[in-house]
Amino acid sequence: MPTPGSAERPTAELDSRYSSALNPRPGAARPDATEWAEARRRLEAAEIFWVSTVRPDGRLHVTPVIAAWHEGVLYFSTGPGEQKAKNLAHDRHCALTTGGNSLTEGLDLVVEGVAEKVTDPAVIEEVIAAYESKYGAHITAPEGTFHGIGDGFRTGDVLVFAVAPGTAYGFGRDGGAFTHTRWAF
Repeated sequence: MPTPGSAERPTAELDSRYSSALNPRPGAARPDATEWAEARRRLEAAEIFWVSTVRPDGRLHVTPVIAAWHEGVLYFSTGPGEQKAKNLAHDRHCALTTGGNSLTEGLDLVVEGVAEKVTDPAVIEEVIAAYESKYGAHITAPEGTFHGIGDGFRTGDVLVFAVAPGTAYGFGRDGGAFTHTRWAF
């Protein structure tokens, strides 16, 4: 099981090969690495993530999920019969990606790690609280898209996975300045 809080102080490295300003002016400062605090804030706020897993035959599988960042760990869920659950039973390595679609603004994030199935009832309750806090009516209201997901977590009808970052990447764009930050945990 991932260690809560293990993702609080990763080392950050700016990859200068992919970090530059478009048409830089002479003497213009190079961009800085994105602070982990900013990346973490965006992980906490992101509503949709794309999880990438590997099928037993080596083909990739990518699908959107909702996820919650809690105590240095990213949590997501799936049904036991879904493709991502089958893939994770074979190979627990995965990546969760979030961001935007603008060429000139935004910060795209990739969290790579190993998915651990969560079965501890106390941790399940913390994850439910994190989901409810983040997604509100989508989970808590009877007409919500994911209403009842907490009960599914409790009964095991919905599997919960925890991914502590092994490595994370941030691809920032700010009005023509591009950054590529790598965080090691």
